[in-house]
Amino acid sequence: MTVKALLSPTLDYHHAGGLRYAISFNDEAPRIVDMHEGMDWEKWVSDNIVVKSTTHTISRPGLQVLRFWAVDPGVVLQRLVVETGEPGGSYLGPPESFATRTLTSVQNPILGGFYPDPSLCRVGEFYYLVTSSFAYFPGIPIFKSRDLINWQQIGHVLDRPEQLDLEGHGVSRGLFAPTIRHHDGLFYVVCTLVDRGGNFVVTAPAAEGPWSNPVWLPEVDGIDPSLFFDEGGQAWLVYNSVAPQGKPLYEGHRTIRLRGFDCARLRVTGEEKILVNGGVDLSRKPVWIEAPHLFHREGWYYLIAAEGGTSENHSEVVFRSRQVDGPYLPWQKNPILTQRHLNPGRPEPVTSAGHADFVETPAGDWWAVFLGCRPYPPVEQNYYNTGRETFLAPVRWSEGWPVINPDHDLIQPTYPAPLPVSPAWSPFSASGHFPLRDEFDAAFLAPTWQLLRTPQQPWYALGGGTLLMRLQPETLSGTGHPAFLGHRQQHAHCTASTALTFEPRGENEKAGLTVFQNESHYYFLCLSMEKDKPALQLWKSTGSKTPERSLLLLKSLPLKKSALTSEFGLRITAAGGSYAFYYAEKKDKWKLLIDGVDGPFLSTRIAGGFVGCFFGLHATSLGQRSVSSANYHRFEYNGN
Repeated sequence: MTVKALLSPTLDYHHAGGLRYAISFNDEAPRIVDMHEGMDWEKWVSDNIVVKSTTHTISRPGLQVLRFWAVDPGVVLQRLVVETGEPGGSYLGPPESFATRTLTSVQNPILGGFYPDPSLCRVGEFYYLVTSSFAYFPGIPIFKSRDLINWQQIGHVLDRPEQLDLEGHGVSRGLFAPTIRHHDGLFYVVCTLVDRGGNFVVTAPAAEGPWSNPVWLPEVDGIDPSLFFDEGGQAWLVYNSVAPQGKPLYEGHRTIRLRGFDCARLRVTGEEKILVNGGVDLSRKPVWIEAPHLFHREGWYYLIAAEGGTSENHSEVVFRSRQVDGPYLPWQKNPILTQRHLNPGRPEPVTSAGHADFVETPAGDWWAVFLGCRPYPPVEQNYYNTGRETFLAPVRWSEGWPVINPDHDLIQPTYPAPLPVSPAWSPFSASGHFPLRDEFDAAFLAPTWQLLRTPQQPWYALGGGTLLMRLQPETLSGTGHPAFLGHRQQHAHCTASTALTFEPRGENEKAGLTVFQNESHYYFLCLSMEKDKPALQLWKSTGSKTPERSLLLLKSLPLKKSALTSEFGLRITAAGGSYAFYYAEKKDKWKLLIDGVDGPFLSTRIAGGFVGCFFGLHATSLGQRSVSSANYHRFEYNGN
């Protein structure tokens, strides 16, 4: 890409060969530029601007850091213009662009949509947060913030195929519950790849990556690992495991266990020790004690964990001990966070709260991130399509014990800002009400896009403001790697739309826009053929894994052949418990195809699993080979 530095005309009053500035992207060596090289003083004065250009190569997607230095006094920078495509016509450059609006208070959820099982840590002035990604690739999204409320996605921990094999995984399998920590200049993420590999650790000197390939921990029998670094330098791994001797007393009987960890060799050490058996009170048969994290404060070791299962009965509980390996005693006032005791019909509820992690600010204030869910009316039925989301709330220490969301029973939609507000950098917002538009004019896909499972071969390409997607035989109903690029549904009320050009060659060829929860619960609005004529179709998944039986036709509309020769618009609107599907043969001239389509069909309660809905670009040839492609020209999302 090209970076144009627009500078004020300045004489070389140093008389030392010209005034210089330096510029670089990311970690490349700074380039020294002489602003007076090739000086045309009359033009400079008449234009009242000096334009100097440098060309840079960007080798990775995600956050890019541009640095500018005035090497010599007298260099006056007016603006920087970053050109990724055709240059603008004005010598003053295009209008100034802004990344996004800046939040000035906590707006819950801080990560809207399918961002479950959050973990975070602080390094200096920055906070880093990761969440589960299950069978989506790249794996484990990672975010960065200065103020805990304005978050920017800086990439993924597992973004290379050799790091992550998801072939054959169901959508709700794959990567469970990562934890991120930092120690002695190195970031660590520990996680579980269920059904293949088990527990592992990856490291990176910078959170932006690149991250190492996984180092597997075969001795660890369980899920939800978390690293803890003691003040003396000893590292520990705590995790959720099976009942003692593998003999559960009841369904959901689990334990929390501890082992030493060797940071140099990246392996567990010593004997395994049970810290918690069952939960707070084994006699009450507590279920699914999981997601443990250890902290040290004022001479006590604190162990927090989720209890009750990741649904309406979810909660967070706490134990403490004078020794890192126990014995741990539960607080008499547990749980420290739950919503299960509240009226299920309350207005705008947040349900299923739990799976928390703590962070301390430089001022000594403590905050917790945790997962929660937002049902749509009728709220008492607990239907939600957005999945488990990430929330933030303050933590208060009372009599030596932490309490999340003090002074409130209800999780609050807003809290005062934890820290001085820092502007958001990302063009893709994660919370609040926002619009999003992707013109596919960058060299890489934005990090918010997700694929289903690890790609085995390339089937999409970016170029000239178009996303080209080659049809693949795989469908969304299988466990392979379909041609699918998804953006999370982040609101109960929202709209997603796209414009594409596609000329199908047979009834098996389909390309369009889907709203997808899992392999057996999705809708697909697409262009295809019907009786050798173009057609607009709306399909509903049947649950069958056989491609030709995986879809049930809900609505079909014949189209003229001319409709496929130019951009064709597709739009899906969510309104709580219903979806509406639209099309546009001419730009922005939307027509309703069908409304009132069953929304709870896509809810976690009906569909099951641990994920949330995606709006996805999808192209399939239903099990047959194809040489056809669809060209997507833009994608828009509006949440409210």
